[in-house]
Amino acid sequence: MGLRNNLYFLGQIILSLSIVSLAAKKVDNEVNIWPMPVSVSHGNRVLYMSKTFELKTNGSKYKDVSGILKDGFSRLLDVIKAGHVIDDHSGGGVHHLTQIQGIHVVILSPNDTLIYGIDESYKLLVPAEGKPVYAHIQANTVYGALHGLETFSQLCYFNFKNRKIEVRHVPCNITDQPRFSYRGILIDTARHYQPISMIKKVIDSMAYAKLNVLHWHIVDTQSFPLEIPSYPNLWRGSYSASETYTMADAAAIVSYAQRRGIHVLAEIDVPGHALSWGIGYPQLWPSRNCKEPLDVSNEFVFKLIDGILSDFSKVFKFKFVHLGGDEVDTSCWETTPHIKKWMNEHKMVQSQAYEYFVLRAQKIASSHGYEIINWEETFNNFGSKLNRNTVVHNWIGPDVAPQVVAAGFRCIVSNQDKWYLDHLDTPWQDFYMNEPLSNITNPKHQKLVIGGEVGMWGEHVDGSDIEQTIWPRAAAAAERLWTPYVKLAKNVEEVEGRLSHFRCLLNQRGVAAAPLNAPGREAPDGPGSCFMQ
Repeated sequence: MGLRNNLYFLGQIILSLSIVSLAAKKVDNEVNIWPMPVSVSHGNRVLYMSKTFELKTNGSKYKDVSGILKDGFSRLLDVIKAGHVIDDHSGGGVHHLTQIQGIHVVILSPNDTLIYGIDESYKLLVPAEGKPVYAHIQANTVYGALHGLETFSQLCYFNFKNRKIEVRHVPCNITDQPRFSYRGILIDTARHYQPISMIKKVIDSMAYAKLNVLHWHIVDTQSFPLEIPSYPNLWRGSYSASETYTMADAAAIVSYAQRRGIHVLAEIDVPGHALSWGIGYPQLWPSRNCKEPLDVSNEFVFKLIDGILSDFSKVFKFKFVHLGGDEVDTSCWETTPHIKKWMNEHKMVQSQAYEYFVLRAQKIASSHGYEIINWEETFNNFGSKLNRNTVVHNWIGPDVAPQVVAAGFRCIVSNQDKWYLDHLDTPWQDFYMNEPLSNITNPKHQKLVIGGEVGMWGEHVDGSDIEQTIWPRAAAAAERLWTPYVKLAKNVEEVEGRLSHFRCLLNQRGVAAAPLNAPGREAPDGPGSCFMQ
């Protein structure tokens, strides 16, 4: 290689190192918390973590009998160490730094039942001085305290010179609470099976971004992977015997999520998207040649739905259940003689039979203590007939949510043009700027938007690529759903560095988050610092 080429490559290396150095300095000077809290004030001092860093709870009404807080503290230690070996000796030039001895957590409520709308607020104080120095978290519930622990973790860094954990930006005073009570991710285990270990990894990563609802789209046309004890033949609709979940598996997932402050919303999508149901019970199909939607004229269909929801009620304790109701093509009913006869006898046309099915399924769900979420087509077709407690799930476009809340219904926003993760050409900037209250100005109507959700539909996603398809774009939506509107950036360039830092933090914690500036889930575009991708 010639001298000119050698000098060129040497220059490129020096330039790259300079960029990385500048990026590191920028990261060092910023308070890189994601999502941004309601209020942050901070200094520039540094503490380092004592090797006996501990959790104190004296003065707390919460006794942690179930170990939720203790486990959360253990996870905190794991993520801030990020696999590094901490120097337990007192040397390394750190004598001049003040040690932080632990975190003192005071929780005002003794109850750790996870209910929808629970208080998730917290206050975090990290003082610069004290005898001894402790960080302080105060929260009304243990779930607010978990959010406080997550925020504290993002103030911590491994110092490679002295091999210790630093706590930066001290003194630090943070007050925080979520903007919306529903902050979700949908995962789809029907188009591709997701291993239980991967579902748990998704739950862990949701907690890092302070998302609180895992919408589990369990079954669909292609497969029925969940055991239903009341109707065991439904399991025959799975892809294979090993690509299934027992009810005990489902209960374990619900418990795992609950201990991290995350609800699990179960969905069965009826009457469409249910061809797989008939593998085990062919009588659910209108006919052998016409297998969707479910046979509206067959009483066994509703008996089976009742059995499913009865089994659900023993495991899925979230107050809501999702009944789908989208993309229903009723032409099959019109061309099936016995259903056509039934509709004539009941003086119904296809659209009325669709309405009948959805409303009857709603009554069954209500009888098991659930409030119902339905996709927006149910509102678009017969909104005034829906149960008044229905939450309408907007997904098709941005114009429906204002109509839903104006009609007095609650709404979840998931408009596909901005918040569908399977749309790989939708960049993180669009996820960040998608505003759930767009064109909703009446304060009473704004309160009916309970939150939003990003959709990780599974046609092209399995255990090999789900994490990099979700992250970091879901994090952009997470800040939109957590942070007060007045604190959100009006220009995405203002948050790019902080989001890039969070993406690298996810990587350090073992989450396969894709590069920030690549579309969808592409690999890095050549060598470079994580912070510059």
